[in-house]
This record gives sequence, structure tokens and C-alpha cells, in this order.
Amino acid sequence: MVATTTEQLTALAATTVVVHPLVLLSVADHHARSVARGSSKRVVGVLLGQDHGRSINVANSFGVPFEEDDKDAKTWFLDHNYVESMFDMFKKVNARERMIGWYHTGPKLRASDLEINELFKRFIARPVMVIVDVRPQTVGIPTDAYFAVEEIKDDGTETRKTFLHAPSAIEAEEAEEIGVEHLLRDIKDSTTTTLATRVSEQLSSLRGLAARLSDIQRYLVDVSDGKMPVNHQIVYFLQDALNLLPDLAEPTLTAGFVSSTNDAQLVVYLSSLLRAVIALHALVDNKATIGRAELEEDGGSKEKEKEKVAEGDKEKDSNKKPDAKST
Repeated sequence: MVATTTEQLTALAATTVVVHPLVLLSVADHHARSVARGSSKRVVGVLLGQDHGRSINVANSFGVPFEEDDKDAKTWFLDHNYVESMFDMFKKVNARERMIGWYHTGPKLRASDLEINELFKRFIARPVMVIVDVRPQTVGIPTDAYFAVEEIKDDGTETRKTFLHAPSAIEAEEAEEIGVEHLLRDIKDSTTTTLATRVSEQLSSLRGLAARLSDIQRYLVDVSDGKMPVNHQIVYFLQDALNLLPDLAEPTLTAGFVSSTNDAQLVVYLSSLLRAVIALHALVDNKATIGRAELEEDGGSKEKEKEKVAEGDKEKDSNKKPDAKST
């Protein structure tokens, strides 16, 4: 796709690529089956779904035989005949799913990506490339979407092909949500409590937020130092995000935060107090139960002793009666 104007580039960059969990599971399985642990090799596959213009729905995928030379980036092999045969079979199963692009497990862009993207233009005019990081090192969405464009320079020099980053999201239908929940339930660590899991998830989210804020800070510092050009779209997004932040200098807002915090702390205090009372009641009840059991055991032993004494008296009486008859 040739982008000749800034408006076209902006419209293409605003196209959202929605990736379903089924695609992520398929890509992870493809990588686990094809690549040995510790290897830096990547796998390549085809993405299926629907192209709605402003959004692209990636609903399914399948792997493709792919080989490349680690030393020479221009030496690679992709079986396009396999792509055609597999897509024909997928059309028989679900005719709504069209070929919309391709994926690889990067985890970063590589020199041969533009050439592979040109190969996929035989099947689709605007292929989307999605990089799926199967071994993420940072917290966040493991997908990055790109479109191949031709940049036209203002000085009239020769155009060059490059990739334009597009926003990506992960969404699931109801059936997929149920399947993912069951999968997470199966791999969940039973030794950890729900509270510990929630705290770890919140900690991971905060780490991801801190990483994003650090990236923004580095970008702004580079722009202020003149190392990077000013991107007005990024500046507008940052301004919108900053406008959503609350004004902590306002007394009404501060009082509302204090009141909300006090209410939350009161609930925590009452919960702790109630938990202590219930634990104390359970301890007293346990002591009472043990005392009743001990009394019942003592009463049973005394009754057994009385029965033994009575049986002994009966035996003595029976022994005396024969002696009386013999006299």
C-alpha cells in the first residue's frame, strides 16, 4: 500500500488490529513445537479474519513452513504453495475468514520482513504483520501490529519502504473467555491464595505502568534535547492523558479522597475485628467440645468399672452357693 499523504498515514496508523486469544494460543503452540528451547529462531504463519477498514479482526491462524539463514537475512524460504492449499481448506470450514496478513515470533522487526510482506501481497493487497512475543520480558500486550508503507520524502528523493506501527488489542468472544478461564484454572498454582494472586497481579500492572511512564519520559527528554523530531499526534495523546489526571490541589477532591480512604480503612478494621471475634469463638467452642468429650469418656470409664465390680460380686455369690449345698 503506497501512502502518499499524511492523512493516509494517519488513517492507517489509527487502524486497530484486534487479536483473539485463540490466535495467541495457536502461535505459542506453533513456536513450542517447532523451535527448541534457548533458540533464537522464529516461526511464521498466516492470519485469518475480517478486515473492516478501521479495524481488523484476527480470529484464526495457521503455521507455515519457514526457514532462514541466521547469518544472511536475505536468505529465507517460505512455502507459498502450502499457504494456498491450507487457505483453501480453511475456506471450506469457515468462508467468513479471509486471509488478512501474517505473523512471526520476532520478537523484533527483522531485515527480511519487508520481502516476506511483499510475498504475501500476492494473496492480499494490504497485509497486516503481527509480531507475537511468545517469551515476553515485560508486562503488557505481547502483540505489535505493522503495515508496510512507502515513505515519500519532502526533498523529492527516492521513496523507501518501511513499516508503520498500528495499535493492537486483545479481545475475546464469550466462548473464548470461558475457554481461557478454564485454561487458567488448570494451570493456576493451588498453593497461592486469592489475595496473594490479586496482589501479584496488581504489582505486575504497576510495573507495566512504570515501564510505560519511563518510555514516555525518555521520549520527551529526547525531543527536548533535539535527538528526536516532535510528533504532534503523540503530544496530543499525552495532553489528553494528562487532562484526565485529577487536580489534587482542589480541597473538595482532596477531602473526597480522604473520605474514601477512611471508609476503606474502616471496612478493613471491621473485617479484622470480625475475623478475630470469629476465631476466638471457634477457639472457645473447640475447648468446650473437647471438655464435653473428656467428661463423656470419664463417665464411660466409671460405668465400666461399676459393671466390672458388679460382675465380680455375682461370681463370688455363684461360688458360695455350691459350697453351701455340699455341707
